[in-house]
Amino acid sequence: MTEISSDVIRGYNDTMILYLLLKEPSYGYEISKQIKSLSESKYNIKETTLYSAFSRMEKNGYVESFSQEAEGTGKKRTYYRITEAGMNYYKEKCEEWILTKEVVERFIEENYNGNY
Repeated sequence: MTEISSDVIRGYNDTMILYLLLKEPSYGYEISKQIKSLSESKYNIKETTLYSAFSRMEKNGYVESFSQEAEGTGKKRTYYRITEAGMNYYKEKCEEWILTKEVVERFIEENYNGNY
């Protein structure tokens, strides 16, 4: 199975994380599992990449973190929630993606079947 290169997707890690936080706050491990699941295992975000993204987005005001006890375990976890600025950033990144996809698709042959 082919996996997506981390170099290709790097600029959209924030978008994927923010998308998952639109519905409800979550924590790192759960978000990485959801990314793997939604991508059908074509992209596995590395832990260092994930926590660097959280740190950067928190610094930029796109997410905020808080501690909460994990259900059933009594252990504290760091959860993240999207902010209003994060929602605006997410919208910008979605618009950027539409434009990026439009441009790149001009260089992908319509009937490409891997025979080059």
